[in-house]
Amino acid sequence: MGGGGEDEYESLPTHSIPVHLAAGALAGAVEHCVMFPFDSVKTRMQSLCPCPETKCPTPVHSLMSIVKREGWLRPLRGVNAVAAGSMPAHALYFTVYEKMKAFLTGNTAGHEHTLAYGASGVVATLIHDAVMNPAEVVKQRMQMAYSPYGSSLECARCVYNREGIAAFYRSYTTQLAMNIPFQSIHFMGYEFWQHVLNPEHKYDPKSHLIAGGLAGGLAAALTTPMDCVKTVLNTQQAAEADPSNRRIFLQARYRYRGISDAVRTIYSQRGIAGFSCGLQARVIFQVPATALSWSVYELFKFMLSFEGGHSS
Repeated sequence: MGGGGEDEYESLPTHSIPVHLAAGALAGAVEHCVMFPFDSVKTRMQSLCPCPETKCPTPVHSLMSIVKREGWLRPLRGVNAVAAGSMPAHALYFTVYEKMKAFLTGNTAGHEHTLAYGASGVVATLIHDAVMNPAEVVKQRMQMAYSPYGSSLECARCVYNREGIAAFYRSYTTQLAMNIPFQSIHFMGYEFWQHVLNPEHKYDPKSHLIAGGLAGGLAAALTTPMDCVKTVLNTQQAAEADPSNRRIFLQARYRYRGISDAVRTIYSQRGIAGFSCGLQARVIFQVPATALSWSVYELFKFMLSFEGGHSS
């Protein structure tokens, strides 16, 4: 192990829940908001609704298409919903992960603990998604082309009034089916690259940035098929949708009873390639997002634990 400063950084935060909560909340806001426009592109490409962006050759072209047709702020619609959901969700997510990791590994580090990192990620995901799923539903409906909602609050109210509370958790099992492998790969990848790039496990901004980006990109690419299913379930509209808006009304005619129904529909309309829609946009979003998320989390964990160490 390293010297006193490194020991303080590694051990003090493990036992300080407020540090994990605060650092995790800030990391969540950064992760979901900074690259949000590309998340909007991904949602449109994966949805089965009529959308001009599905014909664009690259995510950058899709983003410019949205801006050209709908204005500069259109790719940011729904960002307030995801910010409101991501802060408490990520606060709990990082806190649960750190506490589970410490419990399973005995607060030690090494490649031999890879499965423990994955298991800790699974437990963290169960908590994170329970908080985050309603925000994801609102966010993705706001991101859609021809979305009829004026604000995230209006969207949440309309979804609740027309479809009930169950609409906010319709994709929860799909979200878990995607996020459990995603977060397992993500955490195992991050810890693996930390052992390679930063074997002393001291605060090192460059290693946190690189490890976070590599882990997030790989996890995003491998779990894109389930992300496509989640998007289809989240963006279906209620049967009572406004019939005066023909596109929304036509979309509302298609209702998916669950994961298997959504999978069959994607395959019948787009073939096997339909499960890789939005892959580029998802990776473009996830690499910098997870890189920044880990960088912010480790920075604030370091700063807050340093403050705590000197105030004790």
